[in-house]
Amino acid sequence: MIHVLDLKFLGYDNTIASFLIDTGDGLALIETGPHSVMNNIEAEIKAVGYDIKDVKHVFITHIHLDHAGACWAFAQNNGATIYLHPFGKRHLANPEKLMNSARMIYQDKMDELWGEMHPIPEEQLHIVEDETEIKIGNTTFKAWHTPGHAVHHIAWQVGDVVFSGDVAGVRINQEVVMPPCPPPDINIEDWEKSIETLRKINPKKIYLTHFGEITDVNHHLDSLQKRLHAWANWIKPHWEAGKKPQEVTPAFQAYVKQDLLNHGVSEAGVKQYEAANPSWMSVAGLMRYWKKKKDE
Repeated sequence: MIHVLDLKFLGYDNTIASFLIDTGDGLALIETGPHSVMNNIEAEIKAVGYDIKDVKHVFITHIHLDHAGACWAFAQNNGATIYLHPFGKRHLANPEKLMNSARMIYQDKMDELWGEMHPIPEEQLHIVEDETEIKIGNTTFKAWHTPGHAVHHIAWQVGDVVFSGDVAGVRINQEVVMPPCPPPDINIEDWEKSIETLRKINPKKIYLTHFGEITDVNHHLDSLQKRLHAWANWIKPHWEAGKKPQEVTPAFQAYVKQDLLNHGVSEAGVKQYEAANPSWMSVAGLMRYWKKKKDE
């Protein structure tokens, strides 16, 4: 059974999820969320009848702090093994660069948003190659390397469902699908290939970290592709005109908000989307994408 844990990020419902599976050989957690929500993680695990101390296996889709920021605590407190993409290992073994980069962006909001991050001993970091299967107890986890949002991204398949991290986008309360496009790794062509990988798997359900279970998989992926290209094409002329991200951000935020409102999302829902996927970050990410594409 898959338990969807609502981590109540910044006090919002349905914004960041973790997923708990009893493998019969220790609990497995897919995604940890940031360290700032550790109390909420513990409460959610307890609410579904388990003890956080029994989490022995942690599968992360990628190393961004909203997905993996608390994995060090499970390694340190529980002796848990952390399963991740090969490109992520050095950042979790020594997270100083990762945290310094985040601190430059978030400044005095850093602790409130993300909390702490400490090194994980390398022997507890289990790197996983593409299409590798890991069997724990009665559960098999299959890794699918799915770049586009991040070069170190894995979608995890368990049976006929997939835990997609950010590669299948953000969709709050079963409403609009949004593509999270923060710097530095956004690559539209790689993302398209990863979406085709998800189609090839043909899962019955996709579990989104932002947020929860979706069953209209093909419609969802179609909508994601459409909006991914719309966002990139909206940004392109501004980049070509030589504008700075901060010059473009207010107009892009207004564009994203109006798109959500036009599709029936409430003002409160818009705030949930912004908590899960701050639209200002996609300006810098997509401008960087167009620059790298020109430089190729």
